[in-house]
Formats: sequence, structure tokens, C-alpha cells
Amino acid sequence: MLQRKFSTLAVALTACLFAGAAQAQVNLTAETSSPGNSPHLSITHLADVLGKDGIASLQVQEGQTLTNSILNVAERKTDISAMPLVLHFLLEKGRGPFSKQGENGAALAANLRAIGPYNAGAYGLLAHESSNIRSWKDIAGKTVFNGPPRGAALVNARQAIQMAAGYKDGEDYKGLQANWGQLANILVDGSADAFVIPLTFPSERVIVAMSAGKVNIVSTPKDIYEGEAFQKLLAAPGNVPIEVAFGDMGYAPDQDVSLISEDAVFRGMGTAFTDVVHKDMDADLVKKITAAYIASMDELKAKAPYAKNINLGKLDAKASGFCGALSLKYHPGAIAAWEEAGYTVPDCAR
Repeated sequence: MLQRKFSTLAVALTACLFAGAAQAQVNLTAETSSPGNSPHLSITHLADVLGKDGIASLQVQEGQTLTNSILNVAERKTDISAMPLVLHFLLEKGRGPFSKQGENGAALAANLRAIGPYNAGAYGLLAHESSNIRSWKDIAGKTVFNGPPRGAALVNARQAIQMAAGYKDGEDYKGLQANWGQLANILVDGSADAFVIPLTFPSERVIVAMSAGKVNIVSTPKDIYEGEAFQKLLAAPGNVPIEVAFGDMGYAPDQDVSLISEDAVFRGMGTAFTDVVHKDMDADLVKKITAAYIASMDELKAKAPYAKNINLGKLDAKASGFCGALSLKYHPGAIAAWEEAGYTVPDCAR
């Protein structure tokens, strides 16, 4: 009789332990962009870490249009999404891809909270050496790939060109637009003379272009970059300043890549990103998610050569793109995790 009671108790304790383990890991969903860039890297790394640490099972949908993804988070249809910061501004104002949202956009934007910052690279001018394009002015009359047919990337590329050269698409050069999935072919097939696209350091796009010959990367001229107009552009929602010395760009001396710059430093307008959750996600869960992300940042940087140059963990308002005209705040759970790890969260992003 006593043995039977102990056996029953053991079964009960085992059942409780398994129930506790099952409850420890929640099921969450996430959306991100196509592979090969920092938004995809950030989300898929998060999925790996949360699963390994027993925090959550994160089901990731890749290749998503992030304008739709952040609406899904705002409406609690998806738990986590990568987001270029400019989309929060446009949603709040009911502009651009969110013009149909009207006043409802502000309410939806108010539902979003950030976990941590990073960027998706900086806009630079890329051209094969054989094109004889060695400055932004050299694209006059040329065909320039400047992004997909619609969206923030195209707007940013056109702005970068107008700032650096004073040229307008369709007047001074011929803009070539295509979906990102077609870029790999365009980089090598000769249909474009040059490319103004976001570049990480190093960049898979540069490596693809190198298969068709030596390439030049042209920095924004220093005097223009430091000028009032360009600095005002860098302060606009979603933009961040990026400066990387050639020695830190990740290309070996014997690789067929040349940086054209006054002082061997690349300068350009970067695209600020963050991963977002709903404001009502449990604070303790967000804290655990963020803490796991912070603890694994060195592992994340080791996953891709460019990851050390995307400002992971740089919470400074200017470097991250937060504050100013951007009303996006960090989730309270994320703030707690960053502060416990010794980071300072800007007051304007709380």
C-alpha cells in the first residue's frame, strides 16, 4: 500500500514537472524579410536563441512585406516583426503605404514597441571598374538601379543621389527598378551601369557583383555628408549616419574592391531598424526575450561577417534613429533587460 502511494506520488510529481516545462516555452510567431540582410538575420537568430534557452518556440515567416508585417503585430495577428523605423512614422501619420489607414494609423502605431536597434546598411554608389564611374557625378546619363518599384528604399536611393550629385531620376540619369529578388542577376548582367543600394560591410551584393569584375564603392563626399542639408536628411525618421573605415569593411587587400573616398572612410545614409512587439505583450516575457538577445549578441555577430557593423546594442538616439520626430518607444520589458545588462536607454525612447 505504501509502495503504491509513493508510485502515485512520483507519477504526479513527474506530470507536474512536464507541465511546468511545457508552460515554460510559449509559442510565438514572427515575420521578417528575405534572407541575406540584417532584419532576416536578427529575427532568425532570435528564434534560435529563444528555442535553445527554452523561452519560446518562434515560428518565423520569411520573405514578408514588412509594411504588412507591422500591421499584423499592431493588430496582434503576429507577435514579433522586423521593422524599418520609417514605417512607424509613416503609419502614425497615415502616409505612403499606409495612406488608406488614415487616422487609424496613429492608433495602430501606438500599439508597437521596440526590442532593440540595428541597421540594414548604408546607401552607397556601387559600380564595376569597367564602367569608369568613380564619382556620383559620373552617373549622368547612365542607367542606375535604385531599388524596387515602390517603397522606402527607392525614395532613399533617389534622395542619396540628389544629395550627392544633384541629379533627379528620369532627368539626369535613368533609374532602373526591380524587385530585390532580381538584383543578383542585374548586378552581373550589364543592364545597369551603377547601383545605389543599401550596403552592409561586407556586403553580399558587392561579392555578387565581383563575379563580373572589379568593383568600386563610392562614398558620399565628405563635404556634402557633413553639410547642413545632408545632416538634416540623416535626422529624418528612419535614417542614421554610418561611417566605416575601409579597413573595417571586411574586404581582404587582394579582393577586387576599391573604396573611393577622400580619407578611406565610407560615409552614407543608413536605414534604421528594430524588432517590434505589441505594447500589451507580457513584460516579463519581453524581458526574457530581450535579455536572451542581449546575451547572445556576440554569437549573432559571429553568424554573419557584416553583423559587427550594424550597430547592435547601440541605443544612442542618433546612432539608432530613435527619438526626434519618431514617437516609437521601447517596451518596458525590453527597457528592464537593457538596463540590467548595463545599457542606457535614452529618456526620449521610454
